[in-house]
Amino acid sequence: QLQFVESGGGLVQPGGSLRLSCVASEFTPGDSAIGWFRQAPGKDREGVSCINNRTSFANYANPVKGRFTLSRDDAKRTVYLQMTYLKPEDTAVYYCVAVVARDGFCLYRKIPTAKWGQGTQVTVSS
Repeated sequence: QLQFVESGGGLVQPGGSLRLSCVASEFTPGDSAIGWFRQAPGKDREGVSCINNRTSFANYANPVKGRFTLSRDDAKRTVYLQMTYLKPEDTAVYYCVAVVARDGFCLYRKIPTAKWGQGTQVTVSS
């Protein structure tokens, strides 16, 4: 079963940067997508960004547009989330998971067979 492992979180000051990594246990099929989600204490999990593996179309949630960037290294089976100009409200546990791919795009919707990983904690604080 396809699984993902997140890493790269940590403590960073406001305005700082972090790069999260999401490594797949096996090569993902072309017609698929990977999404990043986050969950802050006391809040629901929310979609942050996703990328379609066939078209490389990337989508970003409004709170992170212009600050976060997705990239892929297919040889390493890894998707990266580069986060810049971090704010305290970005503090959360970040997860990556297989999401729905549709018409060359991606949706913030976990596919039924995917399981959430452990996530990686990002804390933005001075």
